[in-house]
Order: sequence, then C-alpha cells, then structure tokens
Amino acid sequence: MVLTDAQKRANEKWHKNHRERANYIAMRSSARSFIRKKSTLDDLQELQDIIENRRKELVEP
Repeated sequence: MVLTDAQKRANEKWHKNHRERANYIAMRSSARSFIRKKSTLDDLQELQDIIENRRKELVEP
C-alpha cells in the first residue's frame, strides 16, 4: 500500500502527538508476535506467571 505525502505527514503528526500510545501499541504487538512465533513452553510458563501477578496488582487497590 502506497501512502500519499499527506498521509505520511498525518501519521508522523499522530505519532508525535501520541507518543505514549504509539509505544504501547508497538510493545503490545511485539509481545503478541513473540508469543505466537518464537516462544517456548518455558517462555509461556514464565509469561503466564507474570500475567497472573500483574492481574493481581491491577485488581487490588
């Protein structure tokens, strides 16, 4: 897909103004890609433990 110059500028402007959200989306994408394509059973077990701990943190006030 070819982007026009206007669309490229709009994308750059959005990334500049929403840097934190753009980083969040990129990190989430990397995590999902790793889990789907590269993870081992040991990796998945470790990630599951981390996720369980994180859920507890988010639920507790």
